[in-house]
Order: sequence, then C-alpha cells, then structure tokens
Amino acid sequence: MTREIVLIIAAYLLGSIPTGLLLAKAAGVDIRSSGSGNIGATNVYRTLGRSVGIMTLAGDCLKGVLPVLTAACLVMSDNWIAAIGLAAFLGHIYTVFLGFKGGKGVATALGVFLAISPAAVGSAVLIFAFVVWKWRYISLGSISAAVAMPGMVAVFDSRPPVVIMTVIIALLIVWKHRENIKRLKEGTENKFKA
Repeated sequence: MTREIVLIIAAYLLGSIPTGLLLAKAAGVDIRSSGSGNIGATNVYRTLGRSVGIMTLAGDCLKGVLPVLTAACLVMSDNWIAAIGLAAFLGHIYTVFLGFKGGKGVATALGVFLAISPAAVGSAVLIFAFVVWKWRYISLGSISAAVAMPGMVAVFDSRPPVVIMTVIIALLIVWKHRENIKRLKEGTENKFKA
C-alpha cells in the first residue's frame, strides 16, 4: 500500500503544478491579473495566443495522463487508479502552490480520462466541439462534455470506481464553472474567437 499512497501524493503534487501560470510568467505576464484571471488554457490562449494556450493545454493534460498511466503500468487496482486520477485532478483545481486555488480542471480531467478510457474521451470531444461550433462558448462546451462524461465512461469502461471518480470530477467541473454559468444566463460570457 505504500507505493499507492506515494503515487497519490505524487499525483496531487504533479496536478498542483500551475502550468499556465508558469508559462505566462515566462512570457512576462501574471495570468491571474489578465483576462478572466484563471490559470487554465482558455485564459492563457486569449491572453497570450495560440502557442502558449496549446502548451498550457498539453501540460495540464499530461498532469492527468502520467499518474494514471503509471498506476496502470504498476497493475494497481481500479480503486487505486481512480483515486490517483482524482488526486491529479484535485491538485489542479486546488493547488497547494497557490493557496489551494487553481484552474477549472478540464484539461487535467481530459488527461485522466485519456489514460482510462480514450473511447469515452473521443465521444466527449465530439460533444465539446459541436457545442463550441454551434454556440461559440468554450465554457458551455466544457460543461457539456463534463456532464456527458460519466455516461460515456459507463458505456466504454464500466468499472464502478472509475465511473464514481468520473461523476465526482464532472460535478466539480460544473461547480468550478459556476461563474461561467451565471454569465451564460446573463448573456455576458465571452465567445470563442479562433
């Protein structure tokens, strides 16, 4: 059990690395004082452009992929794989390095799910892309994909601990988007511009 606990802690700490903040600082910008103030890929993209936004997305995604793949390679049980995936996600949204304030978790969740159920991710990405194409809101696409994800995982990967982890992550993503939901209702949410 020692290696499992060590990996959970490592997953949380890896998830806690604020990729967007670090990349923005390298460009001379404090992303917390720019745009929406969020450290995630969408705000970095809007503030610093496509390249840095994509690097943030990739970095945040890797924070979810690496711990889960490590757990799978070590042939850990489904319970531990789910716990390690959740730890990486929680690290991103409640990072110890920023006073337990972090991003909204979409990219890190993407990484977790890519390592667990790529087929479910493919379906969720199609939902995300359609919603963004139709309504031009990244937040609405993220929320829609998150809400759909538990059902997709249940279809493609029916392991109960993984499904439960997916439900928890989906609920937390919706919760972290509560201000976006308010702005969507008010019609003041920023639309995506390619």
